Amino acid sequence: MLWPLLLRALIMRYLYSAIYYLLMPLVLLRMLWRSRRAPAYRRRLGERFGFFRALPDDGRDVLWVHAVSVGETLAAAPLLEELMVSYPQHQLVVTTTTPTGSERVEALFGERVFHVYAPWDLPGAVARFFSRTRPALLLLMETELWPNMLHRANRRGVPVILANGRMSERSAKGYGRLPGLSRQMLSSLAGLACQSAEDARRFIELGAPVNHTLVSGSIKFDVTLDQKLVDAAATLRRQWRADQRPVIVAASTHPGEDELILDAFAELRSQVKDCLLLLVPRHPERFAAVARLSADRGWQVLLRSQNRPPGAQDDVVIGDTMGELLLLLSVGRVAVIGGSLVPHGGHNVLEASAWGVPVVTGPHMFNFDRISSLMTSAGAMVQLKNEQQLAPTLLALLLDDNRLSAMGEAGKEVLAQNRGARQQLLNLVAELLPAR
Repeated sequence: MLWPLLLRALIMRYLYSAIYYLLMPLVLLRMLWRSRRAPAYRRRLGERFGFFRALPDDGRDVLWVHAVSVGETLAAAPLLEELMVSYPQHQLVVTTTTPTGSERVEALFGERVFHVYAPWDLPGAVARFFSRTRPALLLLMETELWPNMLHRANRRGVPVILANGRMSERSAKGYGRLPGLSRQMLSSLAGLACQSAEDARRFIELGAPVNHTLVSGSIKFDVTLDQKLVDAAATLRRQWRADQRPVIVAASTHPGEDELILDAFAELRSQVKDCLLLLVPRHPERFAAVARLSADRGWQVLLRSQNRPPGAQDDVVIGDTMGELLLLLSVGRVAVIGGSLVPHGGHNVLEASAWGVPVVTGPHMFNFDRISSLMTSAGAMVQLKNEQQLAPTLLALLLDDNRLSAMGEAGKEVLAQNRGARQQLLNLVAELLPAR
């Protein structure tokens, strides 16, 4: 029967909202705690409650794109550019959840988009946000499913597209514990573009409409290297003597990984004397701590923000700038992708492959199951079983130029064979955008 399910979902949403309100003091305390190292977390709090300058009602339809943080913003950036070209008569609203994501939006798009933080999923905050922005369509990047946000969109007749959707087995079990609420959210989606057939199957089992679900692939495969970036990379490689001195890029590292990588680097340096480590922490509030950790290990540390190429005396470069990761990956002989040596779920491996840089990850890549499978099957990536394999794997790769070259070419081929998700999303937007 349908009515008992709807009633149960309604009760669950009310209960969810009540618990969210009760937890708000803890949420605010957590924001203040995080702001000790990243002061931006205590700024613009009003936006998270839906208080901000409303968009002028100038007759333009509004396209709302929500990207949680840096990774989602960078993945969505080419899509946003194409939306601005395809819909010049529309106003683009871009929201993020984290300050680093906010900084990327402002750096990439400036005044070309209207940017605020996404509201916390409280009924009042969400209602205020919709009233102030009046979206005609909402595009959610990755698996951003919020009951009150989707309910409000449904009430206002705003079609919602879940773009680049992924649903790991672990996440599916979590959503499955609240079947009524999960089914209500997913059934309200006007379009669901999944990264893989396995993702689509899990979404459908949880309640997504079959006729609204498609397998588009991941927009991360559509990474592009424009000529300006290619030229900057050539300059950087020349300045860093990357063709003569092997560089290991450890990208988007999390707490607990830096120590493992520095241990592996110490072993590596005993065999490859001039090897250089470029260590790029995922979050800017960790830049200083990782630099100190590296120096305490006895390495000569250079900060990327010092804006000089590493000399023969430098051992470790800390990537302490924002928005440069794609460029910095271009200098790598091998890239170690963070979030995978600890159980975080991994990060995007395809940006390294765009440059033809071979990839090594730890065992924890559950957020990128399909991409990891494609990359390892093609021979473009090595996924370790444990952290003890890191040093010997890196050494074996650095001593085998033929294998490095083959892995780099295989990565480029994987990208070339799996492009096209961005265009499918644009087609979906064109189908669902209300006619004027």
